[in-house]
Amino acid sequence: MSDQIIPVDQLLPNKLYLVALMGRPIFPGIFTPIMIGNPSDVKVVEDANSGDGLIGLVMLQNDTDSPSITDLYTIGTAAKIVKKINLPDGGVNIFISTLKRFRVKKTLNPSNPIVAAVEYLEEEEDNTSEVKALTRALISEMKQISENNPLFSEEMRLNMINIDHPGKIADFIASILNIDKAEQQKILEILNVRKRMEQVLVFIKKEQELLRIQKKIQKEINEKIEKSQRDYFLKEELKAIKTELGMTTDAKSSDYQRFKDKFDSFKFEGEVKETVDQEMEKFSLMEPNSAEFTVTRNYLDVIAALPWNKPAPEVFELRNAQAILEADHYGLKDVKTRIVEYLAVRKLRGNALQKGSERNYATGSIVCLVGPPGVGKTSVGRSIARALGKQFFRFSVGGMRDEAEIKGHRRTYIGAMPGKIIQGLKIVKTKDPVFMIDEIDKMGASYHGDPASALLEVLDPEQNNSFRDHYLDLPFDISSVFFIVTANTLDTIPPPLLDRMEIIQLPGYIDTEKLEIAKRYLLPKSLEKNGLGKNHVKYTKDSLLHIANSYAREAGVRNFEKNLDKIHRKLAKQIIEAQESSANNDEEEKNKNSAVNNNPQDKKSTAASGKKETSEKLLRFNIDKKLIEKHLGKPIFREDDIKTANKPGMSVGLAWTSMGGDTLVIEATSLPVKEGITLTGKMGETMKESAEIAMTVARKLAVEQYGVSKDWFEKNHIHMHIPEGATPKDGPSAGITMATALLSLMRGKTVAPKLVMTGELSLTGLVLPIGGLKEKTIAARRNRAKHIIFPKHNERDLDEIPEHVKKGIEFHAVEKFDEVLALALPD
Repeated sequence: MSDQIIPVDQLLPNKLYLVALMGRPIFPGIFTPIMIGNPSDVKVVEDANSGDGLIGLVMLQNDTDSPSITDLYTIGTAAKIVKKINLPDGGVNIFISTLKRFRVKKTLNPSNPIVAAVEYLEEEEDNTSEVKALTRALISEMKQISENNPLFSEEMRLNMINIDHPGKIADFIASILNIDKAEQQKILEILNVRKRMEQVLVFIKKEQELLRIQKKIQKEINEKIEKSQRDYFLKEELKAIKTELGMTTDAKSSDYQRFKDKFDSFKFEGEVKETVDQEMEKFSLMEPNSAEFTVTRNYLDVIAALPWNKPAPEVFELRNAQAILEADHYGLKDVKTRIVEYLAVRKLRGNALQKGSERNYATGSIVCLVGPPGVGKTSVGRSIARALGKQFFRFSVGGMRDEAEIKGHRRTYIGAMPGKIIQGLKIVKTKDPVFMIDEIDKMGASYHGDPASALLEVLDPEQNNSFRDHYLDLPFDISSVFFIVTANTLDTIPPPLLDRMEIIQLPGYIDTEKLEIAKRYLLPKSLEKNGLGKNHVKYTKDSLLHIANSYAREAGVRNFEKNLDKIHRKLAKQIIEAQESSANNDEEEKNKNSAVNNNPQDKKSTAASGKKETSEKLLRFNIDKKLIEKHLGKPIFREDDIKTANKPGMSVGLAWTSMGGDTLVIEATSLPVKEGITLTGKMGETMKESAEIAMTVARKLAVEQYGVSKDWFEKNHIHMHIPEGATPKDGPSAGITMATALLSLMRGKTVAPKLVMTGELSLTGLVLPIGGLKEKTIAARRNRAKHIIFPKHNERDLDEIPEHVKKGIEFHAVEKFDEVLALALPD
């Protein structure tokens, strides 16, 4: 009996256990391993292997950990398990031989395990010459791809050539091409061999295009690498040739020699010398193209730019320094005296050190100038530098929240740089300059650190002789620097920082001082700034006082200068318009005269002369109150802005703010309702407590001394208010003012005119000391007060107030509240 060949589809069962494929579909005619990890799929493999060893491989439409029949495509591939290897993690590795395409006809079990009835699909053969041509094309194109792609092994090439069936060739190529799994599934579902081959050929062309682009990119990269290597070797050869000829080799060698010469002149010792030598050795071994080379060169640049050598002894005349301060600033007598005393001590100490100490230069100083805005704190600092003949460097720390701004960033950070102190020394190139640190009261803290804490080392004479910047990371002596810091208030400066400074208060200016400052400094400066000459503008004393009192009543003179600038800009505009108008008239007159033949030269001369006189008249301005109001508008501060107590229940007090002294009105009234007191005007906690004390003291005195009935308090509700309700107010110094207002209300009597007061009140009726008497006196003078009541404990502060400020004001020192009442509400 002869052997009979049985077709494959007759050997395949109509029922298959299905294994879900997550990666990509597997085509018929392939021998390949598959890793199975899902427990349900492992069971399918075990069951199939114990039987006929046949399974169905179908790709998932959507990735899921627990697939069912609905998650699978309908067309897959039947496969025979050739070998099974159990894995330690419970999974299996199987080697399969794929046989034929099938379609799922019916679901027998939807999941765990998936079992389906299937029908096997026959390929639609087409033995035309077109199919033969496609077969050759596929093999030829794949040979080209395999030659340029190392991922295609020699075994793949041989398998492709040995396959004799066109459909299997298309399946094999589709399985090894880098195609999306959905596209591969579409190819698997194409039964017509010619169409399948055409589709595969399209993907081959796409792969060839990708390879062409990849090859182009690879070529460009290789060219860049080759150029870089070529340049490097050429530079090395050039360096060797220059060395042989004794020429300077490169910029690196030039930098190295420059650094070496500079560092040798500094004569470093100890840690500084050791660190610099190490950095120089590293620098000499680095390649110029490396990133570390630039970092090290920048670091050495900073070291080389700093003034390491000791400065020359200070040489300045105290008389000259005093003359410079007098020339630069009007008034501020107490401030100038203290600065001159400070300079005298500095000079005396410097002389002593020069004679008997190794350090032959004066140590630095730390001065804090405190005052309202616009009183000249920054200009005083510049004058000190000029008086000492020192370099001046200023920087502001207002709003600063990062301590690295003071002490620098560590060199490990990209873009690191030294702090402001080292930067300033690098700029001035001297070890004993005058440094001004502006707005020290406006620093803040954040997660970056606290700059105020960083300043503790900078401003401490016991520590700053070895100040260590984070970037420099070397001890640098900044003890010779004369530090001047400025602030508007001391309240926000940390006490440890405040303890390191000598405090000098700069009070505000009164109107007569502003008048002199305007004449000597502000007017000439503003005229020059706006292109005007002295002969263009003339101010009277009354007009300048009008600006001071009606437009710039604050403590400083900054707004005064702004108002002068505003006037001068408008005058400059008028002058230019007048000159242009005059020029146009001259041109018209010239044209007119040229048309007349009766001595035209004389007519031209006469006309030009007349127009010149008219122009000169237009260039002169006499500034009076009327012209000021024309250019500046209606006055900001009017005469009725003078705060007065003209009704019972009112009194005028004095307050201190960061902007200088100020006056405040206390208002009290009563309502015929239930007993009590209401406080308004945005008072702080301390001021509210002072108001309660004032109420207790006033009520006791009203009943016991002035005969006010107790029933009056039971039937009246008192409301006390401080105007300008949006402005926060706090402090105890308004105690006697509030008590006076309350007693004025209770007695129905008006407080004495042109009288202001300040002082804390105790429950026993004592008047306790306050601060800022000088600033408060200036505010009282601006308010045109004639009498000031103040605590007797503050009599010593009267000596600090200039005579011209006290002139015309009578001061009443009191110890008890009864004395206040005798002056404010006399019987």
